[in-house]
Amino acid sequence: MESLGFIEVKGYVPAFAAEDAALKAADVKLVKRVAIGAGMVTVVIAGEIGAVRTAVDAGANGVKRLGNLIGCFTLARPAEEIKTII
Repeated sequence: MESLGFIEVKGYVPAFAAEDAALKAADVKLVKRVAIGAGMVTVVIAGEIGAVRTAVDAGANGVKRLGNLIGCFTLARPAEEIKTII
């Protein structure tokens, strides 16, 4: 079952750092990077729930040290309607 993971950070460089750590930590794929505004960027990844949780934790921990982490969330088994929005 495909799950989604979200890592929200302040700044593009921390977003790239979060992506890099997440993609190296587990077998997940990058779905998209969304520039929200005011320098905030959300990184969206997808994969199996265990891999997504591992990747989100790795990406969030890498950015947390920089002080740029806003939040992170893992969505297990999202509804099809949510997948179409993303």
